[in-house]
Amino acid sequence: MKKTLALLGCIALASFALQAQSRPEFKTKDYTFTTVKEIPVTSVKNQASSGTCWCYSTLSFIESEIIRMGGPETDLSEMFVVSKAYADKAEKFVRLNGVLNFAQGSSSEDVFHIWQDYGIVPQEVMNGLNYGEKLNRHSEMETGMKGFLNAIIKNPNKKVSTAWKRALQGILDAYLGPCPEEFEYNGKKYTPKSYAASLGIKPEDYISITSFTHHPFYTQFVLEVEDNWRWDSSYNVPMDDMMAIIYNAIDKGYTVAWGTDVSEQGFSRSGIAVNPDLSAVEEAGSDQERWVGVSAEEKAMRLEQMRADAPEIKVTQELRQESFDNKTTTDDHGMHIYGLAKDQDGNNFFMVKNSWGDYGKYHGMLYASDSFVRHKTLNIMVHKNAIPKEIRNKMGIR
Repeated sequence: MKKTLALLGCIALASFALQAQSRPEFKTKDYTFTTVKEIPVTSVKNQASSGTCWCYSTLSFIESEIIRMGGPETDLSEMFVVSKAYADKAEKFVRLNGVLNFAQGSSSEDVFHIWQDYGIVPQEVMNGLNYGEKLNRHSEMETGMKGFLNAIIKNPNKKVSTAWKRALQGILDAYLGPCPEEFEYNGKKYTPKSYAASLGIKPEDYISITSFTHHPFYTQFVLEVEDNWRWDSSYNVPMDDMMAIIYNAIDKGYTVAWGTDVSEQGFSRSGIAVNPDLSAVEEAGSDQERWVGVSAEEKAMRLEQMRADAPEIKVTQELRQESFDNKTTTDDHGMHIYGLAKDQDGNNFFMVKNSWGDYGKYHGMLYASDSFVRHKTLNIMVHKNAIPKEIRNKMGIR
């Protein structure tokens, strides 16, 4: 079940509904939030039926970086990045004889590779909807490309031809539209590379950070998740340092690209992500004497309230590692942290922009507790200057 939820986690609101059918909705208590710090973000987008959260969240992060640096509010083309990433992934897939995850998922690092190697275009120049749909639906395209690549790997001519890359690009162009080599925007002519240069983003300034004990702290390692198909390295720091980086980033006016796990009970469709310690509630539910004379309906109502009121888990480094090792923390979804708030009890919650369109109480935004972020973060991406100097020095970043 967990693996199924993980595979579905990044495929937007439609897939989130499928998750909901697999488990009951976790009803949280009522929250009132007071904003501590909110950093400008662009409008909420909808990845729809595509596993492209990695691209939507990272481009949202970059759009906020452009604003932070004094640039204009910008809407960048996710499907330009997706098309280029698929072409790169296909080449590696063939070189490795199919021993690579050729699927819709990827990572924040992938976006910066594309930015560096190919540039970027505005959304209005390439919307990626070239196949009779109003919103993304990528399963047919993915399945078609993978079938084609598997045929190439079989090498029926006993020698791979010079045509297969053009053929693969033809599939991408048929669905997403061709990636423009030149375009006009706001009265100026650009190439994708010159447009990217005009926005002032330097990919080398952005750092991926994680926190696990199966590799030494203050070193880099390749995070072992399927979507990290480029085998990019992340800096490994203690959990408290990782959290200090997130808090410092927000305090200094930076946002954070966030890779996390949304297949948890505490991740609610109402726009709340909490990390409840449900062990006491489960024990109470199995205690028959407690419920003598209580109807099944009343018992269910009381247990639901107990779950809503359950205290959050006190997360340790050891718990983070255990959850990653036993695969109860999985690489599900990418989102964008853009602020900090406090609930009515003074607890910290991070303000998060999702890419599932206008849904829920907060219209596509959500609030994630400190405990949830500590426990369920796979990695984050930040500007290097968002990292506190003392931590940056330990990481060897200047």
